Amino acid sequence: MKRHGPLHYNHIAGESLERLAALSDGIFGVAMTLLVLDLRTPAAGAIHSELGLWHGLALLLPSLVTYMLSFLTAGIFWISQQTQFNYMDRSDRNFTWIQIAFLFAVTLLPFSTAVLSAFIRYRAALLVYWFNIALLGAVFYWGWLYALRRGLVKDGTGPAVWLAIGQRAKMAQALYAFGAALCAVNTFCSIGFIVLVQLNYAVGLFTGIGRESGETGVSIG
Repeated sequence: MKRHGPLHYNHIAGESLERLAALSDGIFGVAMTLLVLDLRTPAAGAIHSELGLWHGLALLLPSLVTYMLSFLTAGIFWISQQTQFNYMDRSDRNFTWIQIAFLFAVTLLPFSTAVLSAFIRYRAALLVYWFNIALLGAVFYWGWLYALRRGLVKDGTGPAVWLAIGQRAKMAQALYAFGAALCAVNTFCSIGFIVLVQLNYAVGLFTGIGRESGETGVSIG
């Protein structure tokens, strides 16, 4: 892009989508790896029989469920960001900082997962986890709106793509919010619903919502 007049540093900073994607891949990889650290084998000194081992493994079930849930969450948002980048021609300084804010929310995922795993029966723990997901979705959508306003998307990217990404983001967050509200009934109902939402977006279990990614190349967590 040709620039006229005095050149300011902010006009040329943060323009590399490739470096931004590389940073994102690294942070997502670390965050997804850290999730497994909450899974610990039963203490050997406390196991004295086959039945005792099965009992110890059963106690790990909440940690296993929250691990799988968060691994799915991270995977869905990684694909979402990748899809966004695929439709972009370039970046700029502000968009880069928006993505850094998005990655900040990604780094919180192991913490919110650990809180939910340790206090799975408490509504506060579920709301902390939901807030993490809501933050991811809100910052992602903010980045997409900014890219559209600033003309950072590739030429020829039409309204169908804009709407597909935007509507998917809003629908996902509405479903997550409904799932979080279910904690008023029971935290396990809430977690179960969010798991189903994640599975739907990952593999399209129930509706065409999850299968849109195969048709349009657009996916959003």
